[in-house]
Amino acid sequence: MLVIARQQWTPDLAEDIARAESVLFIDCSIASAPGSVGLVEIEPCGPSQGLATHHVGAAELLGFARDLFDSLPRTALLLTIGAGSTELGETFSGAVLDGIPRACELMEQTVLKMMRGQG
Repeated sequence: MLVIARQQWTPDLAEDIARAESVLFIDCSIASAPGSVGLVEIEPCGPSQGLATHHVGAAELLGFARDLFDSLPRTALLLTIGAGSTELGETFSGAVLDGIPRACELMEQTVLKMMRGQG
């Protein structure tokens, strides 16, 4: 198991992704309700118009892995927690704090399934 923690996802992650059997991306979601937790399967896509070189999404990273290394993980999932706000601050909102235990539980369950080859 390899854990990579990044503040931003960058194209150089594609090589590690291409080598992986399974990948679990974890990120906040500004489109979800604050504190809500989601887990979705991710499919590769091509780069977006005007692609930023300092931050790309999970689907674009999978696309880079496919296009540059001719390889994809068997499983690629995205776990999100609704952010509510992305303003600079030192604490999470109450709703996000309430959602963190569920996100941690879901992350643990997902990783265990991936390690058993079930997800």
